[in-house]
Amino acid sequence: MHKAGFVNIVGNPNVGKSTLMNLLVGERVSIATFKAQTTRHRIMGILNTEDMQIVFSDTPGVLKPNYKLQESMLNFSESALADADVLLYVTDVVEKPDKNMDFIEKVRKMEVPILLLINKIDLSNQEDLVKRVEEWHELIPQAEIIPISALSKFGADVVMKRIKSLLPDSPPYFGKDQWTDKPARFFVTEIIREKILLYYDKEIPYSVEVVVEQFKEEAKSIHINAVIYVERDSQKGIIIGKQGKALKKVSTEARKTLEHFFQKNIYLEVFVKVDKDWRNSEKRLKNFGYQLD
Repeated sequence: MHKAGFVNIVGNPNVGKSTLMNLLVGERVSIATFKAQTTRHRIMGILNTEDMQIVFSDTPGVLKPNYKLQESMLNFSESALADADVLLYVTDVVEKPDKNMDFIEKVRKMEVPILLLINKIDLSNQEDLVKRVEEWHELIPQAEIIPISALSKFGADVVMKRIKSLLPDSPPYFGKDQWTDKPARFFVTEIIREKILLYYDKEIPYSVEVVVEQFKEEAKSIHINAVIYVERDSQKGIIIGKQGKALKKVSTEARKTLEHFFQKNIYLEVFVKVDKDWRNSEKRLKNFGYQLD
């Protein structure tokens, strides 16, 4: 008998969802940095065995939206509640359990199995962890609570074992050689945006969108032209940096990661353009692939 199902990962920003996703799938599907709002889309990573297909889905961190981009991010998170066969609700030892109660109320009403994962337990002690487990049990009583450390890979085997036991009998949803639902261009934009998140401070990374205008793949190489969109002229200057040094650093680091990701030589050209207030423009957000309805 074959098993298959959607295992959807939700939670607030900065609790380590993307690191967990990559650990479970075994591929570098979801970018993981130390900044909140890293994931903006719903990203699927597909794990195949002979008798099983697990479709993991990482979603943006749950937050109260301040502009249309964040509304789209919340829509991606809420859509993950609708089609989950198993829900992974990720929190950590620092986060207060009563944050974003509106979203928790929706989770409480779900009838599918919920695994509540308390991440970063290496930053806590036994007494505080027990207290946190009790608080979460009171909030979501039907959830099975599993303490983990995604960074240290502690508890991942326990989580995977429970997921496999909870999957329904089903034929596979995707081809057995497929490991994500996203096209190659998507991962180029994510990797460039990851470098921007790592190398720029304050609001700059959250005002940035990346678009791939050319992706020409050959046998041993890929030629890529990408555009970094910002909201203001001052941000364009910061991204480029003095004598273009900042942009060159981002491009170089992105190229190295892309070569590792695609296992090919990468020829990468990156430009910077201003698109004023794109985060609040429905038309621009839809063009960038965000879900607004």
